Amino acid sequence: MPRSARKQSDWGMYHAMLRGINRQRIFEDDEDRRLFLNILADTKEKTGFRLFAWCLMPNHVHLLLQEGKEPIGQIFRLIGTKYVYWYNRRHGRTGHLFQDRFRSETVEDDAGFVTVIRYIHMNPVKAGLSDTPEEYPWCSYRDYFDPNGLTDPSMILGMMDRDTFYRFHAENAPDRCMDMDEKDRTRLPDEKVLEILRDEFGCSDASELALLPEAKRAAALGRLLKDGGSIRQVSRLTGVSVGIVRKYTQHREPSPVFENEAEE
Repeated sequence: MPRSARKQSDWGMYHAMLRGINRQRIFEDDEDRRLFLNILADTKEKTGFRLFAWCLMPNHVHLLLQEGKEPIGQIFRLIGTKYVYWYNRRHGRTGHLFQDRFRSETVEDDAGFVTVIRYIHMNPVKAGLSDTPEEYPWCSYRDYFDPNGLTDPSMILGMMDRDTFYRFHAENAPDRCMDMDEKDRTRLPDEKVLEILRDEFGCSDASELALLPEAKRAAALGRLLKDGGSIRQVSRLTGVSVGIVRKYTQHREPSPVFENEAEE
């Protein structure tokens, strides 16, 4: 089936998301994150785009940008090609890292612009990775108070002062962008899954779950599902097959919001 044409923004402004294939992690550590930001900065200089917001999550990236000399497709080809090359080389892997092409939505007015900025900055808060956006080191929120980063704060600071910007984020409104459905949201952060396996089941990394005795492995899988992990998330992190993980769904307390995810 042919891909649908990407909608074009009248003023070249896009909220875009780059996601790991099968929702797998695309950053293993801070060195990976710094590498991605260096590639982002290099691509920004070469293509002339303006960057208004960014956030690096464990398995995806959000950017709010305005095209410069090159269209958005070329921008993401440069970013993706360079990062996958260095990521694979560093971690001794081959093959695809990102899921298909990037997703994007156009941003056509001031209201949409400020809403997307807040949505991007609040991603780690909603995922349970930090209590406030300023506490999360891998997003552009701090650039609006110390403008020395990749981010161009001039446009939004022409609409509101920094105190208003702070209060705007503190509202923590239920913004929904890019038509993201509930399956796009990881209920239990990957870091929490790894923490449970390490602290409660003695696994130094997620792959050791498969080596546990059957009873202990069953207890661990049941605990992760009960605490909000999805079947595919647990399978992806641990290497245990989806079919085996699904056997332990009876240990999970179902949530009506996510009831259909057991069959994703």
